[in-house]
Amino acid sequence: MIEARHLRVLRAVAATGSFSAAARELGCTQPAVSQQMKALESSAGTPLLIRTGREMRLTQAGEVLVRHAAGILAGLTAAEEEVAAIAGLRAGRVRLVSFPSGSSTLVPTALAALRAEHPGTRVSLVDAEPPHSVEMLREGDCDIALAFRYGSNATEWDDLVVRPLLVDRLVGLVPEGHALAEAGTVAIKDLAGEPWIAGCPRCRRQLVEVCEASGFTPRIDFATDDYPAVIGLVGAGLGVAVLPELAIESVRPKGARTVTVEPAVEREIVALTLPDLARVPAVSATLDQLARAAARD
Repeated sequence: MIEARHLRVLRAVAATGSFSAAARELGCTQPAVSQQMKALESSAGTPLLIRTGREMRLTQAGEVLVRHAAGILAGLTAAEEEVAAIAGLRAGRVRLVSFPSGSSTLVPTALAALRAEHPGTRVSLVDAEPPHSVEMLREGDCDIALAFRYGSNATEWDDLVVRPLLVDRLVGLVPEGHALAEAGTVAIKDLAGEPWIAGCPRCRRQLVEVCEASGFTPRIDFATDDYPAVIGLVGAGLGVAVLPELAIESVRPKGARTVTVEPAVEREIVALTLPDLARVPAVSATLDQLARAAARD
């Protein structure tokens, strides 16, 4: 019989490439990792790793087990949490991953309400942008991913439970002394000759697509995933930018002015989880509080 603890060890060995690195990640000893891998190979009835010097690689059977491990472990987590709720323990654990502007706006409100209503529920938070955050969810490294997308890809999240939260419009950001600072609404083509400060890779691609649709390619002088840095660069007069409203909400734009940009560019903010995890009471309660926080935003 294949045991969940052995699958966790296999995933760690596959991710790190060695027993010693896997032991450090799992917080145990190297001999313990070796013993559990031997037990797993015995249960599987076939080798799962090929040892070449200090390196290790998966056999075909090992690759199959690693591919299925995330779903199996997520299913077990769901079962454990549901059983605990039925038994009346009133406890839960949720691993949340969010992009930075969501972490500073929606998440605090949601988690404060969750703690008030369910003080026994523990939530951990890690920052990650999509698509990496979505990959973390699929690989079993989190329970909920707060994510966003531009446009609508009908198949992008077909395997996940999608909880729509809000539509976040992008706004323009120009230095206070800029000629268009008092314009209110600005056509993006009117900024064609400006130096640009771009945000995260996905937002960067969207910026280029929107500008090219308006007849020009933006000259990107600076690119950073740090929204406060984008705002600071604009405020210092080093260029213009477009940022999501959530990002503007979380940072005071000192030295910069916001303007409405046309054509309108919007991103969809959602909370994602796996179908099995959606039935876990703590995960479901967290999704509900994220939706309420978005509705109040």
